[in-house]
Amino acid sequence: MQEDKFTMNSLQSIWHFAGKHKYMITIATFILIIVFLDENSAIQRINYSREISLLNEEINKYRQEYEESTKKLNELNSNPEVIEQIAREKYLMKKPNEDIYVFED
Repeated sequence: MQEDKFTMNSLQSIWHFAGKHKYMITIATFILIIVFLDENSAIQRINYSREISLLNEEINKYRQEYEESTKKLNELNSNPEVIEQIAREKYLMKKPNEDIYVFED
């Protein structure tokens, strides 16, 4: 009997507390759901923002590489001396009367 009274008193005090602070409990629950539990929570948004900034950096890097490659390609198409320079340096080609010396580190 004593345990039943203790249980009833504790339940009544919890119910009284919940009734008295129902708006604060509702707001705290809402904040908990928004920040942590929701699929579009604040934590997920922060992670998405980081991922977007990393992807934007990667886009800028590839855009820069593309511009450099386009510039080199245009130079190759318009300047035959550049083609000759690349053939000599990269593929070790030579003119008929030349000797090539290759130094390795």
